[in-house]
Amino acid sequence: MSEPTHSINATGLADILERVLDKGIVIAGDIKIQIADIDLLTIKIRLLLCSVDKAMEMGINWWQEDTYLSTKAREKELMQQQETLEARLEKLEAMNNKID
Repeated sequence: MSEPTHSINATGLADILERVLDKGIVIAGDIKIQIADIDLLTIKIRLLLCSVDKAMEMGINWWQEDTYLSTKAREKELMQQQETLEARLEKLEAMNNKID
């Protein structure tokens, strides 16, 4: 004789999961250890358990701006770095031309 299945538990779990995805659960935290403005350790903890639509509705979109998770954000950061370097180079070249 086979053991009875627990369809009530499975249905309950499915209902809980559906509610969580519909309502959403967000846990976020950062830990940063610094000494004299020098970062020694940074830990970013992000846990988002909901549908993407719900996260966007709640205004949570950090994954779009995080350079470790988004190629668009990384490309934007690289472009900003390139513009900064080009401006510094132009300034140095102008200073060098004044000296000559």
